[in-house]
Amino acid sequence: MDARTVAGQLAIDVNGLGQVRRQARDDPRAALKTAAQQFEAVFLQMVLKSMRDATPKEGIMDSEQTRLYQSLLDQQLAQTLSAKGATGLAALVEKQLARGLPGNPAEALQPQGTLPSAAPLPRAAAAERGMAATDAAVAAPLLPAAGAEKANAVPAPAREFVSRLWPHAREASQATGVPAHFMIAQAALESGWGRAEPKLADGSSSHNLFGIKAGRSWRGAVVDVATTEYVNGVPQRSVERFRAYASPAEAFRDYADLLVSNPRYAAVLNQQDPAAFARGLQQAGYATDPMYADKLTRIIGGTTLRAGLAG
Repeated sequence: MDARTVAGQLAIDVNGLGQVRRQARDDPRAALKTAAQQFEAVFLQMVLKSMRDATPKEGIMDSEQTRLYQSLLDQQLAQTLSAKGATGLAALVEKQLARGLPGNPAEALQPQGTLPSAAPLPRAAAAERGMAATDAAVAAPLLPAAGAEKANAVPAPAREFVSRLWPHAREASQATGVPAHFMIAQAALESGWGRAEPKLADGSSSHNLFGIKAGRSWRGAVVDVATTEYVNGVPQRSVERFRAYASPAEAFRDYADLLVSNPRYAAVLNQQDPAAFARGLQQAGYATDPMYADKLTRIIGGTTLRAGLAG
């Protein structure tokens, strides 16, 4: 099943999965290419759906029937574009996963369940604080160099991030009862493992690791950041004002004070279960991104954080 076959195949063809399975037995590398194209098609379909949802719906042509056929058209369009390599995402996924094929001398060193850092997914937003939390943070911060040993597969920036923040996380843990590595994981999600901390006008870091907004009661330094907020499930870009700190230690202390002083986060305090901690934050309104809790849970249990802690 080559690219032309995928492009000409109906998106609703129920036999497509069976064909990929058969192809995987006969020609794994070709099947991988097909699967990567289908992954890109799903991604493009989600993009098209978000665009449709954001478009005003009115007029005599708007009905359940027209929306159904429009959805089918978008599915077919996404599949055709993916077969033509419209975004390059399929090629990146194929290249990354091909390392694990039998007989391939290069092993896949990236942690399981992640995408190449060269293809970051759209940024998601936080509600109360509003700072963008990146999907790239779920993945390893940087791919290790080719030929790196498995024991050293986790990039140095991730190990340095954990090592630098660990003492401050331990201090905040004593104040909140939340395990230190839970907070490290959330800081990684919010700041892209330290690479997306808001910058001040002079280029220095604001040390805002948790995306806390500067509300009316804030009397400290601030930094304006272009971010994404989800309103009724639709992402919207805006410029928001965030708190700026003198150091990571100050950021962790302010984060701990937020959890302790705000009754909405009572269920989060002393929480030892990763999934319950992540859900508690989202249910309390910490983030508008509907996938925020899932992303945070994945980082807490991910190989990047575990290896960083071990290092």
